[in-house]
Amino acid sequence: MSDTPIGSGSAENTSSVSPVASSGVSQKGPLGKFLDNVMENNPYFAAGGGLMLLGTGLAVARSGVVRASNLLYRQMIVDLEIQSKDKSYSWFLQWMSNHPHRISKHLSVRTTYIQHDNGSASTKFALVPGPGNHWIRYKGAYIKIKRERSGKMIDITNGSPYEIVTLTTLWRDRHLFNEILDEAKGIALKSTEGKTVIYTSFGPEWRKFGQPKAKRSLPSVVLDEGISRGIIEDVRDFMKNGKWYSDRGIPYRRGYLLYGPPGSGKTSFIQALAGELDYNICILNLSEGHLTDDRLNHLMNNMPERSLLLLEDIDAAFNTRKQSGEHGFHSSVTFSGLLNALDGVTSSEEAITFMTTNHPEKLDAALMRPGRIDYKVYIGDATLYQVEKMFLKFYPGEFELCKQFVDKMHDLDVTVSTAHLQGLFVMNKDQPAKALYMADTLRNQNNFL
Repeated sequence: MSDTPIGSGSAENTSSVSPVASSGVSQKGPLGKFLDNVMENNPYFAAGGGLMLLGTGLAVARSGVVRASNLLYRQMIVDLEIQSKDKSYSWFLQWMSNHPHRISKHLSVRTTYIQHDNGSASTKFALVPGPGNHWIRYKGAYIKIKRERSGKMIDITNGSPYEIVTLTTLWRDRHLFNEILDEAKGIALKSTEGKTVIYTSFGPEWRKFGQPKAKRSLPSVVLDEGISRGIIEDVRDFMKNGKWYSDRGIPYRRGYLLYGPPGSGKTSFIQALAGELDYNICILNLSEGHLTDDRLNHLMNNMPERSLLLLEDIDAAFNTRKQSGEHGFHSSVTFSGLLNALDGVTSSEEAITFMTTNHPEKLDAALMRPGRIDYKVYIGDATLYQVEKMFLKFYPGEFELCKQFVDKMHDLDVTVSTAHLQGLFVMNKDQPAKALYMADTLRNQNNFL
């Protein structure tokens, strides 16, 4: 055993341990010393590193702000999107146009042109919110409204540019969206309350024709005894028996034909019936240029709710329909196309169709069969029953003069339309004696037309 004390080493062992290493600091070679010198003494390198660190920090901070703002938006902001194909779209635009607390710098013009019966015309211009951003204040809340119009997408139902309206507000005020839509709907429906809306075809869709008309009362149209009551009872019976048709596999639709001479009140009665049922009227002209079988079928299967379909002068639809002129056009509807639209596989359910004609003898037997025309009624020139009822309608209480007028019409023994009778009474407003005196003029009905 050696006498050397523990902890003391030989000279070789002592010399192999570096004083620097024993102090915990690693020794750097020439390359490390060079890099240290460059970083400490080169200002360009130091500045670039600082900018890099600063840029990285800003990018991280920006990303954090974006994420935070998106989170805040999702938590505090709510959007409502209304597309132009939705029924509430037009309701909302009308409501927005009349809203008093609105800031709009993007406007569009809406022109209303009305041609009056006397030949004069009136025009009204309304400035409505156009594409762009708008602000409204509604019940204390501020709502941003963005109306966007696509330059590439087209609404196939009407050929107009596709539009979207987006409403944006705070999450806490989201309940106001329902209130706004309910209010807009109420205003839109109120504008047609107590009125009959007339629709005509425009391309592949139905559009309102003019302003809604005041409902015409049934007593204002005087048909021969029992005719009006018979049609009304049949229509009401049809309307309340949908399940009966369904249970028996019978298509739920009904067709009516009113035939007779012009001026007998066929179209007037249909308008009064629509008012009685609280229905609207869709008028379809089968002689319209560029009307095809496919478009006819689409229109008849996509009518507005609670509407009567009116096909006037059905006998003339398949006669010569070419228009005069170098650039004339003609309807492309075929007779088979009409029959399929009325009762084919794709024909609509719960449909009430009225057809009128002055010449029923010209109608094809295929059109007259049940399922296409289920109820036929003749509406002719004025009978003595109608003469009496119309006289008392224009001159209430004048029973003695009425009897004299009826007797005079009987003695004249002339054929008179209800339109001619009405013309005579209108000419002699509040003058029943003068109307009685002028009854002879009905021999030549064109005197006062």
